Amino acid sequence: MIERFDLDGKAIVVTGGGRGLGRGMAMALAEAGAQVLIASRTEEQLAGVTEEIRAAGGKADYFVFDATKSADVDALVQDCVLRYGQIDVMFANAGGGQGPDLEFWEFPDDGFQATMEQNLHSVFYAARAASAQMMKQGTPGVVVPTASGSALRGRLPFAYPTAKGGVLSLTRSMAMTLAAHNIRVNTIVPGYVSQRPPKDAQEQAVREQRGSFVPVKRLGEWWELGPLAIFLASEASSYITGAQFIIDGGGLAAGLGPVGFRPRHEV
Repeated sequence: MIERFDLDGKAIVVTGGGRGLGRGMAMALAEAGAQVLIASRTEEQLAGVTEEIRAAGGKADYFVFDATKSADVDALVQDCVLRYGQIDVMFANAGGGQGPDLEFWEFPDDGFQATMEQNLHSVFYAARAASAQMMKQGTPGVVVPTASGSALRGRLPFAYPTAKGGVLSLTRSMAMTLAAHNIRVNTIVPGYVSQRPPKDAQEQAVREQRGSFVPVKRLGEWWELGPLAIFLASEASSYITGAQFIIDGGGLAAGLGPVGFRPRHEV
């Protein structure tokens, strides 16, 4: 059974792989035997993660790109093919940029558009480029977008959860569209997860306060997404597609969480 989790020889791309959750997934995938190509805008971060993986005996390279530009994403997939001969798995993890914290009726066109581009369009570009190459190869493939728990409850500012909600819908549609071509699509839905160790005691206290809203009484850690990433990339999940994998310490199950609202009343 454990052999079904083996990723030896698999060529895997992780966008947004220079830090945080992408870094954790890339390191775990490499540890499981994959050849990992990590990509983001920041070369310094990419070089650091690549060196960490190589120092641990893994196989990794990096590619600097802009996830919101389809031509860049196409070039990323072709770079993977040039390096490793093919692409087997695409983790469409790049995202961020939640937009200005403004009233709904004041939200600007460019702020909404930028948030969509970073968090929804980027997933479409990555999945389209990867699936086209997978079908050209004639090999099974996997696409794994990263969404957010805010897509399932709503949050302020509103544009980010709207974009991530689009990722959930896109995942289901892609899964149905690509199933006939032996390409599986599943979404990771993280809740409150620490992107790195705390910088100081004050930041640690903030994390503990936020963790108090989670049923398990703590925030998740970046490395905890690694085992889930391995499962979704491997043959162990061969009969799963169109699914959402929530990893949030029970936050959505509890139905509780900070929402940014408070009562307005006269003192």
